[in-house]
Amino acid sequence: MRGEDPFDEGATGAGLLRQPKAVWATAGASVVAFMGIGLVDPILPSIAKGLEASPSQVSLLFTSYFLITAFAMLVTGFVSSRIGGRRTLLAGLALVVVFAALSGTSSSVGELVGFRAGWGLGNALFVSTALAVIVGAAAGGSAAAILLYESALGLGMACGPLLGALLGDASWRYPFFGTAALMAIGLLCIAAFLKEQPKPARKTSLLDPVKALGHGGLASVAASAFFYNYAFFTVLAFTPFVLDMTPYKSGAVFFGWGLLLAVFSVLVAPRLQRRFGSLRVLGASLVLLAADLLVLGYGSHTTAIVATVVSGAFIGMNNTVYTELALGVSDAPRPVASAGYNFVRWFAAAAAPFLAPKIEEWTDVHVPFVVAALAAVAGAVVVGVRRTALTHEAEELEPVHAREDGVAVFAD
Repeated sequence: MRGEDPFDEGATGAGLLRQPKAVWATAGASVVAFMGIGLVDPILPSIAKGLEASPSQVSLLFTSYFLITAFAMLVTGFVSSRIGGRRTLLAGLALVVVFAALSGTSSSVGELVGFRAGWGLGNALFVSTALAVIVGAAAGGSAAAILLYESALGLGMACGPLLGALLGDASWRYPFFGTAALMAIGLLCIAAFLKEQPKPARKTSLLDPVKALGHGGLASVAASAFFYNYAFFTVLAFTPFVLDMTPYKSGAVFFGWGLLLAVFSVLVAPRLQRRFGSLRVLGASLVLLAADLLVLGYGSHTTAIVATVVSGAFIGMNNTVYTELALGVSDAPRPVASAGYNFVRWFAAAAAPFLAPKIEEWTDVHVPFVVAALAAVAGAVVVGVRRTALTHEAEELEPVHAREDGVAVFAD
């Protein structure tokens, strides 16, 4: 039931924190997987200096990673429906371990970009399958499972920059080796605690995620998320160059950013959704993110630091709402819907890190944030214009203003 609190044992029958070992093992490995996204944030300037590369060249670390991730989304369902969720998770983790370790040995930015592409393939296999495994195995229903997944995302996003700063202060290579070691531990935990998941009755084809996007609601969510992800990854990949801080200071900034992301995705977003409805929360959060990006782009250095941290709150809310919409707005199987949605949105995550430094080279340091703000507004416009196509999910979280005995009730 959407109106229930996933943290309330009475509401879910189990509560968010009472989960099988397999779920905790998968969620723990997910934390490390998401750490790998923000890991390089504090050390981007150090990598550029160590490999004698420009900011736009170093930003290709994100571009290659997410470009491969986007295309890999068409493969994840195809693979997992044939070899099973457990083997897919283990294969993804193994690839991350290998390519994260190789990243630390890179002698040129080209090598590092290539190894990050392999890392992206492994991460795609793992992350997309992990969500399906957690939703399928978690106690308390899909709402609790999604929040658990978002908790892993938020914690990973918060700890990634911190780990990158702590290890990267000595050498930019150490964070990559550290991630490889942590993912190896995650691989062992998955192997020990997760039993093989039942295979779907029907095998997923390579084109199923694309066909799923033929549903107007899912296509609308994906289109809006595309614009949102451009704004999101402008913050993540371009801001470190603008702040130009030591790894420790940059790591602290992005730790605060990730902490707000985690709190707002897990604690704040569900409550606001029950109070105002998913689409209102999403539209407002996107507009506020746009305003924050403008402040970040035109404010002083201190203001930019504060705006960077604050952006984590809006990004956290958006992540939760987008995930729920993508999984519930169409009648496609959740793994297929998730793959189609991620296939579209990760292209923006690949584009932003490459385009933002280029836009700065062509204009000035302010314009990349203006473009990102416009992208966030475009995401809100899609939500508003395509509201009818999104009402399937919206009705489940839309407040009902009728009252029974003086108490407001919510749509179920």
